[in-house]
Amino acid sequence: MSDLYYQHHVFVCNNVRDDGRTCCAERGAEGIQEYAKRRIKALDMNGQGKIRINKSGCLDRCEEGPVMVIYPEAVWYTYVDQQDIDEIIDSHLLSGQVVERLKI
Repeated sequence: MSDLYYQHHVFVCNNVRDDGRTCCAERGAEGIQEYAKRRIKALDMNGQGKIRINKSGCLDRCEEGPVMVIYPEAVWYTYVDQQDIDEIIDSHLLSGQVVERLKI
């Protein structure tokens, strides 16, 4: 195992803005984060040395969102639905291939 605690650490913005500006939460981010977490668990890819899916506060890119960022690569994504999340999981997290069409 590498020096990293997680192979990939995914932060999904769940920010709620109360000033009328666009926010990730109003675009279904919480449901997407929960879906991604369930899918990673179902694939037995969660935990130390594997993949961690976290909720995040504001990542300050809500206008481009909803957004997520994957570390250690620092790759930022936007997404529309569960199919996009499946593509990010299958391509980036499991196969190491960045999903260019969703990258921001």
